[in-house]
This record gives sequence, structure tokens and C-alpha cells, in this order.
Amino acid sequence: MDIQRAKEEIKRAVQAYLATDDIGRPLIPAVRQRPILLMGPPGVGKTQIMEQIAQECDIALVAYTITHHTRQSAVGLPFIRERNYGGRTRSVTEYTMSEIIASVYAAMERTGKKNGILFIDEINCVSETLAPTMLQFLQCKTFGNQAVPGGWVIVAAGNPPEYNKSVREFDLVTLDRVRRIDIEPKLSVWQDYARAHRLHPAVTAYLELRPQHFYKIENDVDGVQFVTARGWEDLSAYLQAADRLALPVDEGVIGQYLRHPEVARDFAAYWVLYRKYHEDYGVEDILQGKPYDAVIARAMDASFDERISLVSLLLAGLNTRFADARATGAVTDACYQQLRSFKRTLSQQPDADPADLFAERCDAYRAKLEADKTAGALLPDEAAARTRTLALLTAWSRSLDNGLDADEAFDTVRGAFNTQVQRREEAVSAASNALEFAFDFMEQAFEDGQEMVVFVNELALGPDSAPFLAENDCERFEQYSEKLLLHGGEDELLAELQRDDVRAGGAFGGVLMFTMPCRGRACPARA
Repeated sequence: MDIQRAKEEIKRAVQAYLATDDIGRPLIPAVRQRPILLMGPPGVGKTQIMEQIAQECDIALVAYTITHHTRQSAVGLPFIRERNYGGRTRSVTEYTMSEIIASVYAAMERTGKKNGILFIDEINCVSETLAPTMLQFLQCKTFGNQAVPGGWVIVAAGNPPEYNKSVREFDLVTLDRVRRIDIEPKLSVWQDYARAHRLHPAVTAYLELRPQHFYKIENDVDGVQFVTARGWEDLSAYLQAADRLALPVDEGVIGQYLRHPEVARDFAAYWVLYRKYHEDYGVEDILQGKPYDAVIARAMDASFDERISLVSLLLAGLNTRFADARATGAVTDACYQQLRSFKRTLSQQPDADPADLFAERCDAYRAKLEADKTAGALLPDEAAARTRTLALLTAWSRSLDNGLDADEAFDTVRGAFNTQVQRREEAVSAASNALEFAFDFMEQAFEDGQEMVVFVNELALGPDSAPFLAENDCERFEQYSEKLLLHGGEDELLAELQRDDVRAGGAFGGVLMFTMPCRGRACPARA
């Protein structure tokens, strides 16, 4: 199965294992809660889905790559204890607590969560001395003489033998005590992940055009050559940093992430063209509504790959603006809540110094932010918004002088808040205007072609564009959503798009999902 289906299976297992009846007894007895064994190629996303499941189920996560451990760190160190047996004192060997089990207890203390997932990666690649311990772990849910605490679900992962020469096969007794899930890489599933996690548009655009290069592992006379989902994601992170720092990126750098010479060479060539398209087409000029007649003519005569790359560049520019508007809005909303609380506090404590009260509020906000960060309770976007909010609150606090009365203090903070409101309005206006200019260009260059379907589809699915469009009306987005995918004529349109795809050489390889989620109702998914 693909990684998304595996995630759903594991999430349901976690929910079933942790569920109890009306008197607190597990619906599935602990002895029947089989550990889950994920088997799949490297770099397919096994660790990432564990993090997502833990966040979505609001439980803790402890993850270990077991090949980094010795028998002592997994089982614990031996020590001698004196015990009395049958009236005689004898020296017996016991073990300290396993580092892994201790980490589970530490996670419970740090996060305040009693339930969690203990994830052990590369479990079938352990050393000979540690192999019996891993079998005991899967069969008995213990490390040495220390049991995994109740309320913790065991998930282990490994690679099939064709991907790792050091793999050890599990025996029948062990396999009969686990739930085995076999995973295969699937581009369409990864594309959803890439979109949600805002991977570099050059990576996602390239894989739309070259789906056969998504995941490859081959052996030849020069050794193993491979490219994995992890490689694409890590490369994306470097490309995003290189964009911001104006760092050069060539085939040598790309080959450090994509360990398949053919794929690295092809993406390096595409990267050069992608950057060139950005300059040649003047993407920022398009999004600012500046004259572009020559650019429209070039786009209409361009190859299919070039047109799709241009759409990707336009979307990237828009998404930057959407993200800025959303981030500014999140900070503004958080500041508004603090402003309301400050006003309430002023009325409740009329004799207190307003500057001191606001400083105390900032300190409390900072302490809660740090506690939530430590507990791993914040998603990246939420943590960023709250960090920026704290910076604003701190700056406002410094602007308050001791001795101001309640009205003066509140007016000072309210004035600073109004400036933040203006920033939000400017960010929303900039994004909305850029979107209108983008539609102007798309209508002139591509009319109702496949490029427009890709454009509208990505707007509907993007993690920044979709929320922005839900909060800010765009008449042309609504019109194209209905025209392209929701009303009559869908079959004719899709047939035409398929003919276009064939004429373009089948570049999408059946990967592109024509999915148009709508506000307030479910919409059909087309592939």
C-alpha cells in the first residue's frame, strides 16, 4: 500500500489500542495489541507519518533508529544485587533501565501526555548481539526486564532485503505477533505531502513533468544508484535556502541529494531553465500587472514543459503573498486577543500600574510559548505566529511608561495594534491584486487550456492559497472552478485535456489530479 494508506491504518490501530470501555479497560487487551511492523524502501516517509499521527492523535512520540544502539543502551547495564532466597543471601544480576524505556518516561514527563507511540526504525538491521533483544521487544514488548509502559503503541520499521544487505529476516514466531504493513512509493500521494509542506516549486513542477524520476533504486557496475522521496525533500529545503541566500546550485550540489546520475543531470538542466524562465518572463512584473505583450506571445508559442514551469512560477509568487497575508493575519488575531485581555485586566485591577500589568502579560505569554514548544504541542506555522506575536507584544510593552493611567496605556497599545491591522490589510490587498493580475495573464496566454486547469487546481489545494480564497472572495477563481470541473461539460473538457496530454508526450503520466475542493460541499476528484 502507499504511505498515506499506511498512515490511516496505523492511526486507526492507535485509536483502537488506546480506546477503553466505561470502567477504563482497554477494548483490545494489551496482550492482543500487536506491534505494527512497517516494511518499505528507504526514504519513503515512514518517520514523517509517525510525527503526523502523534500530532493528530495528540499523543507523544519517541523515535529511535536502533542501528545506532548497542545491546547495553537498549537493554540496560548489568549490576549485582543481593537477594534472599530460601533463607540464603545470593548475588544476582539485574539491569538498569533501558535508555529507550527511560526516554518514554521522560517524554511523558516533558509533554504531560500519558499515551504515545514508541517508534523503532531499521529494526531488522541490528547487530548480531542486539537481534535477540529486538525479537523479544516485538514478542513481549520489553527491553531486557523493562516493559514498555501501558498506553504506548509500538511501531517498528525496516527495509526489505533488496535495499539493505545487512537485513535480518524475522522468524515465523515473531511475524505471527506483529501487524505487518508493506509500503511502496507513490508519487500522487507524495505530491499531496509536498504541497502541504510547501516544497520548492521547481521540485514539484519537475516531478509533474518527469514522474518516472520520483523514486529509483538501481544497481550497476558502478554500484547502487538511487533517488528517493527523502532526497527530493532534502534537496527542496536546500534550494529554498539557496534562493534566499543567492547561493549557486549546480549539478554537483544536486547530485549530493539525488544519487542517480541520470536524474541529477536532468534536474540540473531543468533547474537552469526554471531560473531562466523566472527572469525571461518577468514573473514579478506579471504579478504586478505591468505590460507583458511580448511575454504573452512567448508563452503561447512555448513548449508544454515551459508553459507548465511558468504556471509553477506564477503560483510560487502568489503563494508567497498568500503565506504573508495568512501569517500577518494570525499575528493580528493573536494580538487582538491579548488586547482584549489587557483591557479586562485593567478594569479588574484599577490600582495596578498598567505598564506592569502588560509586562506580566508578556511574561505569561512567553512562558506558555516556551512550555508548548518544549512539549512539542505546536505545529510550525502556529509556533512561528506565536513567536512573532511575542515580539510585537514585547515591543509594545517597552513603549509603555510607568505612570501612565489605564486609558493612556490602553490607547498606546491600541494605536500599535491598529498599525498591525493596517499591515494585515496591506498584505491581503497585495495578495488579492496579484491574483487578479495572474488571472489576467492566464486568460490572455492560455485561455481555457490545460495550463488553466493546473493553475486553478493548485490554487484550490495549496496550504496557503486555499485558506486565503476561503476568506477572501475571488470571482474569477469561483467561475473557473465551476466552469472547469463542477458543471456540465466535464467529460468533454477532460477528454480534451487528455488529448492535449498525448500531444505533449504524456508528460504527466497520469499523475496530475484534477481535484477541486469547494466551499461547503464535496466535489468530484478526477485523475
